[in-house]
Amino acid sequence: MADFSDLFLPKLITVLRDGYDLHAFKADAVAGLTVAVVALPLSMAIAIASGATPAQGLYTAIIGGFLVSALGGSRFQIGGPAGAFIVLVAATVMQHGMDGLILATAIAGLLLVAAGFLRLGTYIKFIPYPVTVGFTAGIAVIIFASQLRELLGLSPDGSEPGPLVEKLPYLWEALPTFSATAVAVSLGTIAVIVVQRRYRPHWPGMLIAVCLAALAVWALSLPVATIGSRFGGIPGGLPAPHLPEITLAKVQAVLPAAVSFALLGAIESLLSAVVADAMTGRRHRSNCELVAQGVANIGSALFGGICVTGTIARTATNVRAGAHGPVAGMLHALFLLVFMLVAAPLAAYIPLSALAGVLAVVAWNMIERDAVLTLLRANTGEASVLGVTFLLTIFRDLTEAIVVGFALGAVLFIARMSRTTAIVTATPLVPVDRPDDGNGGRTEFHEEEAADPDILVYHIRGAFFFGAAASVGAVLDRISDTAKALILDLSAVPFIDSTGAAVIESLGHKMRDRGVPLILIGTTHELRQELFSHDLKPPLVRYEPTLEIARSYAQHRMDPA
Repeated sequence: MADFSDLFLPKLITVLRDGYDLHAFKADAVAGLTVAVVALPLSMAIAIASGATPAQGLYTAIIGGFLVSALGGSRFQIGGPAGAFIVLVAATVMQHGMDGLILATAIAGLLLVAAGFLRLGTYIKFIPYPVTVGFTAGIAVIIFASQLRELLGLSPDGSEPGPLVEKLPYLWEALPTFSATAVAVSLGTIAVIVVQRRYRPHWPGMLIAVCLAALAVWALSLPVATIGSRFGGIPGGLPAPHLPEITLAKVQAVLPAAVSFALLGAIESLLSAVVADAMTGRRHRSNCELVAQGVANIGSALFGGICVTGTIARTATNVRAGAHGPVAGMLHALFLLVFMLVAAPLAAYIPLSALAGVLAVVAWNMIERDAVLTLLRANTGEASVLGVTFLLTIFRDLTEAIVVGFALGAVLFIARMSRTTAIVTATPLVPVDRPDDGNGGRTEFHEEEAADPDILVYHIRGAFFFGAAASVGAVLDRISDTAKALILDLSAVPFIDSTGAAVIESLGHKMRDRGVPLILIGTTHELRQELFSHDLKPPLVRYEPTLEIARSYAQHRMDPA
């Protein structure tokens, strides 16, 4: 068992112990500035969409982002306000007011700290792949719907309803009040982002689009709502730390929202850390990451911010920008603070329709379209889990969607295992324990093959489903770092679900980028059908009938002569 220091030591300490020089600091400074440029418009846009002020979004990114990087268990995690929280935060503000939101954020931070110290981060990885794809797509739809008012420049009467089924008729009735100027600004913002991503992908398209929109509003005196007209601009610094009045009745009232914040924050942050691991080959400390997320939420609440979590897009940007370690995330927060201190008056000219255009692009990018199509054609069961999670996210509640989706995934697993154990009698779920001389079918052991440093053979036994995918994926990533060929023996795998297939697909892309063949052996017809439905086809992976043929192919790849 790992001791406390192994599990909860921040990656910042690990990086500094390994040696941190000027070259590493320069890399982190460039990455931090790059991420700050991306985070600046997003933080304000997400806060506004959540029913908060743009200043609160910046407070969240500055305080929360700094603490996540300084205390977290991931080298590259970037914390801040996330689009996934828009629905929950907006509903909490409507029900309990801003004080209720801040109190719920602080309680969620305490829950995340407790979850980390109780080592619950290990179990959050067991959420099935269709559930994560479904609720992410659902959140994207809700985010886009929440921006229709600003995208079209509508001026409806009364407050906008939160639920989608009430929101759409409300906005439809207000359609005659649309502003052609606001529509032009939002479409222009989207067009600049899309074109820039197509022809200059390394430029900060979102920031450039927002700046151009603000310049047009100022120069042409366009009649559109801006941050200045709606919120009076943003302050030129951080407020003094404080918490709202805390009473037992108020704690009980906001506790359900706090639990939802903690659950979604844990899932989002650990998914983001996993993405960073896949991009870099590093390993995050999941429970340490939960503790850091909890402290960051408490810190954000103290300064009047909203919920903090790890953000996948900004974390990926951090990695691509060449970050060396957590200092990049800390510098990103400091760069945002400098913006508040120096350029706060300029933010008053930013049109809300431009920020709505930014979030429309974010919502479109959140939908994993390839994954959705793959799951829909994979099998009826996983398509059902995806659909139910998606619909519950839109029409009911995000927490309910995750719980129901997980339960359906577990029922689907049980049903598939019952069919598998009945049909594939040669591959039982739990192999019978027999002495060596009773294993008539076992293969001969060759020491030189097991010790081969170039061709790595890994045998997977048992159902490769969402409950085992996280641990198996972590092992495969570690052992494949130095191999020149990787062979996966799936002959003892009775079935594989979409989560397991996604692990192999991710491994296949990693091997392809390194020029290393990934060979699958021992696959049954049913197993190959499942893998093919997830696009695990040549040349991404290669299928061979036996280990001998696979080794021969691998040797030929390494030594063509």
